[in-house]
Amino acid sequence: MTIGIRDATPAIGTLASEASLQLSIVVPMYNEAECVAPLIARLREVLAAYGRSYEIVLIDDGSTDGTTRAILAAAQADPHVRGVFLARNYGQSTAMQAGFDTAWGDVIVTMDGDLQNDPADIPHLIRLLEERDVDVVSGWRQDRQDGALRKLFSRLANRLISRMTGVRLNDYGCSLKVYRRDLLVRTRLYGELHRFLPALLSEVGAEIVEVPVVHHPRRFGSSKYGLDRTLRVVLDLMLVMFFRRYIQRPLHIFGGAGLMCMVPGGLILAYLTALKIVTGADIGGRPLLSMGILLVVVGVVLIGQGLLGELTGRLLHEAGGRAQYHLKSLRKLHRETPPKTAED
Repeated sequence: MTIGIRDATPAIGTLASEASLQLSIVVPMYNEAECVAPLIARLREVLAAYGRSYEIVLIDDGSTDGTTRAILAAAQADPHVRGVFLARNYGQSTAMQAGFDTAWGDVIVTMDGDLQNDPADIPHLIRLLEERDVDVVSGWRQDRQDGALRKLFSRLANRLISRMTGVRLNDYGCSLKVYRRDLLVRTRLYGELHRFLPALLSEVGAEIVEVPVVHHPRRFGSSKYGLDRTLRVVLDLMLVMFFRRYIQRPLHIFGGAGLMCMVPGGLILAYLTALKIVTGADIGGRPLLSMGILLVVVGVVLIGQGLLGELTGRLLHEAGGRAQYHLKSLRKLHRETPPKTAED
């Protein structure tokens, strides 16, 4: 359900039409009713001075406090504000995807709704996006206003993610980011993959830069994250690594693991068979026999899983459900095209 700009008359000289909309500010919110009014006021102050057409998309991720009413009131009072109301609490990744699906701007800005991100950083991030001609500008909470333990776990997670994905960022968890809309349509967020979005976008050709941004202390409520988030990050990282390296060749990972099981299992069985034939030794009660059979069976299962993954992948690509490749954008081609000489 969406309420806001589509049901209201646009303000003259600001939000003229979908076609002319330049910026979409996407803000997922969950039980943050106290933050809605001050967030809208601060965004309106910054964006009105910035001078570009904009919309503010607030995604209510199944809140149980007064967040829904606060967003509805904001949408009725300001035609730049639009609410997207999810039926239940799906999580930040799904809420962000809902915002991307309904955003109209050519440039999409994401930020948290807890007032810790500073809207004043938005023009600077957009300027870097345009001056450096990149696809994503990611915020870095260099002076992060959080507890020491949370900052420690975040630092470890960021180093692990950077090392495993090859996309070097100091702060994957910072929600304040600026994206070109044409890149976001190349991927979708599921589960809790929002923190890995730069790595996912790099897989489809995105150029990414990182810049320090302001981070304020929390004014209302409490953090929605606990220490269990670190464990979820590790599991999500495994999924991202699979997407990046093996989504088009699942047999390589499953088949490789299967062969690593089958080869030693086969050697064990060959050894026991030769031992039985040559010496007549009793091998039926040996644990080594059970291990050899188990390794071979597991290897067969893994290879079969890889073949099934290959079949599923082909069905996915050939049915048009997922692009097998993406072309370089015209903007990047123009940037790399050599200038014509007089002889040309």
